[in-house]
Amino acid sequence: MARRTKIHVGLEIGTSKTCIVVGEVKPDSAVKILGIGVTKSAGIRKGELSDFVQARSCLKHALAKAEDTSDVEIGSVFLSVTGSHLQGINNRGTFRLPENQQTILPEHLEEACNIARDVPYPQDNVCLHTIIRNYVVDGLEQSASPIGLFAKNVEADFHIVHGIGNRIQNSIKLVRECPLEVDDIVFAPIATAQMALDREQRVRGALLIDIGGGTTDFALYLGGAIATSGCIPVGGDHITNDIHLVTGLPFSKAEKLKILEGNASSDPSLSVGVAKLTDDNGFAEVEVKRTILNEVIRQRLEETLKLVRDRLPKGAVESIGAGIFLTGGTSLMSGFSELAFDVFGRDIYRPEPSENTGSAHPSFKDPQFATAIGLIRYAQILETENTKPPGCIGRLLGMFWPFGS
Repeated sequence: MARRTKIHVGLEIGTSKTCIVVGEVKPDSAVKILGIGVTKSAGIRKGELSDFVQARSCLKHALAKAEDTSDVEIGSVFLSVTGSHLQGINNRGTFRLPENQQTILPEHLEEACNIARDVPYPQDNVCLHTIIRNYVVDGLEQSASPIGLFAKNVEADFHIVHGIGNRIQNSIKLVRECPLEVDDIVFAPIATAQMALDREQRVRGALLIDIGGGTTDFALYLGGAIATSGCIPVGGDHITNDIHLVTGLPFSKAEKLKILEGNASSDPSLSVGVAKLTDDNGFAEVEVKRTILNEVIRQRLEETLKLVRDRLPKGAVESIGAGIFLTGGTSLMSGFSELAFDVFGRDIYRPEPSENTGSAHPSFKDPQFATAIGLIRYAQILETENTKPPGCIGRLLGMFWPFGS
């Protein structure tokens, strides 16, 4: 019987934009982007809901656009979430085999996994991801299942993402009221990494930094496994606000000046003269010294990158062999790659979807859509591995549904 294509939909509700991407997974596993629906966000602050009604209106607008461009009636989505309340931690569970048993049985491994997953976190928090990093058999790391190996001890090492349950619940509620079903919930940088990083890069060591309007998400991979992930509540909107405060310009003009004239590098030759915005008649209506504009931009972005660096494990930067991968709308800032190199001392890249991701929409290669496209890849991986979504999604939807199905 011929394999049928499968439609998956990724939804990112960000500070600056609400984005829906519709993707078709072909029988040969190639992904074709069928359509994108994007609208400017309202009611979202630092990646989290601040005005439910406004955010719902934006989501419905993006949904209508996505259905129109893709010619697909959307019923469910893979939803990315972010926010500084979400935390990624590593934990290892150790199980000692009974004296009369010498080989690792499935129940031994499951016990080690259960111990690793049993992480204490605040009562109001819920687990979003439990991602296996590797196994350890008598002190020796194993990337594959160790069932059947001779051993005295077996360990399971997990990366666990947890966050405040009510905030995740509200995001689910927002989607359900559109009305859409939620196929799974994914921490944004983990979704983005599915698009931005291939297996070889993860093995060599890679850091993904996704800097949007209100947040900077990051995920570090070492030796093929995720080493850390997190969210810093700082993004491109903070740069705009800094320009507004220093120059006195209205926020809208500060944003336009940042995008059209700003540069984040420390090259003094790029800070000569005056940055201008012209009106409809070609006359300069805004003039700001480039030294001031670029210094404001550089200082904020440098601070943000250093906050990411400080959250990485000790010695991690030296272990990054594949480089730093930048996504998100703010990554398009002129001079940002040069600044990132100054901070990390590693090669800097702006990843794009692979060539087998066909699309009639040129915007699908825009780094602003990396997370939503990554959600399609995430869905594809779950389907390919014939794996049910992590148990946490079922618990989340079950726990959070006193207000309807």
